[in-house]
Amino acid sequence: MILTAGIGSDHIDLGAAATRKITVAEITGSNVVSVAEQVVMHILALVRNYIPAYMQVLDGRWDIAEIAAKAHDLEDKVVGILGMGRIGQRVCERLNAFNVKMLYYDQFPLRTVEEHVLGARFASKEQLVEQSDVITINTPLTPETDGMFDRNLIFSMKKGAYLVNTARGKIVDTAALVEALEVGQLAGYAGDVWYPQPASKDHPWRHMPNHAMVPHYSGTTLEAQARYSNGIRDCLSRFLENRPLEQQYLIVDDGKVVSTSYSYAFKT
Repeated sequence: MILTAGIGSDHIDLGAAATRKITVAEITGSNVVSVAEQVVMHILALVRNYIPAYMQVLDGRWDIAEIAAKAHDLEDKVVGILGMGRIGQRVCERLNAFNVKMLYYDQFPLRTVEEHVLGARFASKEQLVEQSDVITINTPLTPETDGMFDRNLIFSMKKGAYLVNTARGKIVDTAALVEALEVGQLAGYAGDVWYPQPASKDHPWRHMPNHAMVPHYSGTTLEAQARYSNGIRDCLSRFLENRPLEQQYLIVDDGKVVSTSYSYAFKT
């Protein structure tokens, strides 16, 4: 068995594991609340121009006009959610309180009643990118999403839009993002995922303008760590005792990729 102590099995060759009938599992669901909360925090930090305001305090300055010139209300903005799985749905639930308009794209669209409850409307990826004031990426890294936000896609976003990525750094093209921020195509970028990780001291994302980047910690709150450890213990106990693992944890089982997050990317 190959067991990921967390969420995200993109570092594993799932096709090879399936061919060899090696079980692959991850503790799915353990960090969904933690990451969803972080997404909302990043969105607010960008839209309200929080980081420059905080830096004024550290620098001993007081220029409210400078900060207010790039600060917005989140209310009535269009938020695009790319990936409507466990995290994406929780982001929706939390953003409803801000009276935003939500679009989403996913390989597996929700049922109409689920869309109604969450307050989100399905859109094509192109529609979502063109119409959203804020886009949050909540999709796993697969061959289809690797480099998805290339220069063409980034520059087809609304001018002055914001992009938040707590999924995987490789989903966004490194150089194209820096260019988009430098020329003002994007108003800001935030997240906690980089490529490669740990990010080197000279990683260009550390020094690009209008960013709110942090180390990769969104899914590692103390509460999430407790959920990780409990899930790992459960998986190991079941595996060593020859009992079936909980279905929600399984990525590869009995020679097949069974997780909906990866099944469309790996045909076995």
